[in-house]
Amino acid sequence: MDDPGPPAAFAAISDALRALSFRQDLTVREIPAPASLAPDSIAFAGDVRPEAEGVDSEYGTGRFVLLHDATAPDAWGGPWRIVCFAQAPLEPEIGTDPLLADVAWSWLVDALKTRGAQFHSASGTATKTLSKGFGTLAAEGDGAQIELRASWSPAGDLAGHIQAWAELVCMLAGLPPGSEGIAVFGSRKGSRA
Repeated sequence: MDDPGPPAAFAAISDALRALSFRQDLTVREIPAPASLAPDSIAFAGDVRPEAEGVDSEYGTGRFVLLHDATAPDAWGGPWRIVCFAQAPLEPEIGTDPLLADVAWSWLVDALKTRGAQFHSASGTATKTLSKGFGTLAAEGDGAQIELRASWSPAGDLAGHIQAWAELVCMLAGLPPGSEGIAVFGSRKGSRA
């Protein structure tokens, strides 16, 4: 039996997402999508000012996955679900801020609202990590990192959702909206990430 491929609506949305443009600071590319999460899926990776193609950036990186399941799983509240990930190194002093995780989550919600990306059934985690090198890694010093993992069910146009994710990746990397083309002098991390 021939595989009929994805439904026409999913194929059209996938093509529309592939055609989007992003700010120059962020390189976005399609990557293999997880096959076990839904019958139809498409995934993208984004890296802030990467030094090499296909390598996670030292400034910030992220993943965006659009899932489609015509059976509309109860937990999703509809046939569509977005799963995303964003992370960036930080200066150790910022990593100790007790509000950092709350701020990271609010940046995602604000980015979605700013882009007019309607959503429901949101969930996620914001994790801050502090590290210190010992032994042969002692010279690398202290480091910190923020990581946000989130999922939500989109409503309306899906382009605003991937644009909001792209904005979040850049914001975590220290590039606020409207800062395209502004020079960045080194990453926002200590000696160690």
